Amino acid sequence: MSLPVEAMLLRIFVGEQAKSGHRPLYEVLVMKAREMHLAGATVLRGPFGFGHSGHVHSAKILDLSEDLPMVIEIVDTKDKIDAFLPVLDPMTGIGLVTLEKVRILRRGP
Repeated sequence: MSLPVEAMLLRIFVGEQAKSGHRPLYEVLVMKAREMHLAGATVLRGPFGFGHSGHVHSAKILDLSEDLPMVIEIVDTKDKIDAFLPVLDPMTGIGLVTLEKVRILRRGP
């Protein structure tokens, strides 16, 4: 692959407590992305945030939340991301989903 490369960044926002069966939803989504041979996926845990409900989730000791925001970021070509999107349809617990064009300037070995 020569660089830079045009790609897509898929962001999926979920709560830390969201489940798919008995497994964390973020784990299920990353493992599905791996199974489908997507280029990469990362889960980010947010120490502070709110969503459509307006309820603030915080990692501060005085108002410790057990449902912190989680963001799953998946990067690959448009075709591979488009093929992954139907995986999201039957899943509950998914909040905001965004998609944007990105340029890959550097990648690891």
